[in-house]
Amino acid sequence: MNFAETVLGSSPGTVAIIERARDGARREWTFADLRAEVDLIAARLCGRGLRPGDVVLTLIGNRPAWAATMLACFRHGFVVLPCNEQLRAKDLQLRLGTVDVAAVVADPRNREALDAAGVDCPVLWIDELEGPAEPAPAASTAAPTQPALMTFTSGTSGPPKCVVHGHRYLWGQEVQARHWMGIRPGDRVWCTAASGWSKSARNSFIAPWLRGATAVMHDGRFDVAERLEIAREESVNVLCMAPTEYRTIVNHGAAAPLADLRTCVAAGEALNPEVLRAWGDTTGTVIRDGYGQTETGQLTAMPVDAPVRPGSMGPPLPGVRAWVDDGELVVDPRTVPTFFLGYHGEESPPEDEWRTGDRVRQDEDGYLYFEGRADDLIISAGYRIGPFEVESVLLEHPAVGDVGVVAAPDPDRGSIVRAVVVLQEGFEPSPELASRLQDHVKAVTAPYKYPRQVDFATSLPRTTSGKLRRNAIR
Repeated sequence: MNFAETVLGSSPGTVAIIERARDGARREWTFADLRAEVDLIAARLCGRGLRPGDVVLTLIGNRPAWAATMLACFRHGFVVLPCNEQLRAKDLQLRLGTVDVAAVVADPRNREALDAAGVDCPVLWIDELEGPAEPAPAASTAAPTQPALMTFTSGTSGPPKCVVHGHRYLWGQEVQARHWMGIRPGDRVWCTAASGWSKSARNSFIAPWLRGATAVMHDGRFDVAERLEIAREESVNVLCMAPTEYRTIVNHGAAAPLADLRTCVAAGEALNPEVLRAWGDTTGTVIRDGYGQTETGQLTAMPVDAPVRPGSMGPPLPGVRAWVDDGELVVDPRTVPTFFLGYHGEESPPEDEWRTGDRVRQDEDGYLYFEGRADDLIISAGYRIGPFEVESVLLEHPAVGDVGVVAAPDPDRGSIVRAVVVLQEGFEPSPELASRLQDHVKAVTAPYKYPRQVDFATSLPRTTSGKLRRNAIR
């Protein structure tokens, strides 16, 4: 089967996407409109000589052109590597150096970053795709384990890894769309995650379309008033936001009833009970937590038809076999329809058990509660940040001799990135230097990774073999 062909041909006159552009413009895209865009992009890519299995990198915001590019790749057997627009040249160079990218489809507003990254393959700019094109070849058939999607993780002890998902990942989203998001035919679904994250594609349009719903796409940064205004104007029924977005809205006292909103979901970090209560009291809807990884897709969910248990990420999704071993969540990959094919360039993952690296506890009813990372991954405002990446950037600054990066608790973001820096000779600790180091990280890598707290020390605790003792740093 071919996911793109099935979706595009199911109901041509139905609204597929409600677009809210950055300049305030609004447009409704039917599946017929979307097909025309997909045809155009596919023809351009095929005209550049791309063949099934080739990788296409996208650098586009939450726009219909991004969804159309993804569909064009799914339809013709290309493997799509969506990237977040916050990535800088260094981040893009890592991806381009890891994966053999055959073409890039990008928004012109990202031209500077791509130029700085030294892209040496064809680049298709979405504002230059208009006009007639040669017909694209017929859609290819797609086996469940044929590669379809690549997403980079956040590295902890090394650079981020490239996760490869098969076409089964697309169809497998129906489980979480039904049992976690609770999407019904005719719903309007808004997932606010920025393009490039594993949650964005699957919940921005794949999950809604599998359930016969319309996707709302907003190409803009998070703004409390605007977020609620759009949800109200577009009669959103299902809202998927990062925990920090819910938390910020509540802390600003901005939460208000939304007449059409039926269900809300969150994942990435646990929401504190007071936010859950405040959101529920003011909007009349509850927030249901869930859990998954880039490698696995969604694994657990607070059920649609069960009362919310504050702090719990719910039991495993129907059909998913998961258990707790010595405090760590472990799953059987054979029961996970969205389990990955493997890391790019590495051996296939184990077939019998996948150790998530996350510490959890389980109550007598099988509901799971997240307690923390078994490793040192930092989860801040829903972003997963590898300390190694931030340390590497800071060490490029002439003032930094040594550095350790860890998580620090934060009431709004759950955690923030904290850097403990040992300075080179000739430099003295100061708030001004801390600010310069923060700016350096923002300039070199994605801004969400920068250390919001910078401390200075004369040395860092290390093991006898030279490894950082992060627990001691914390």
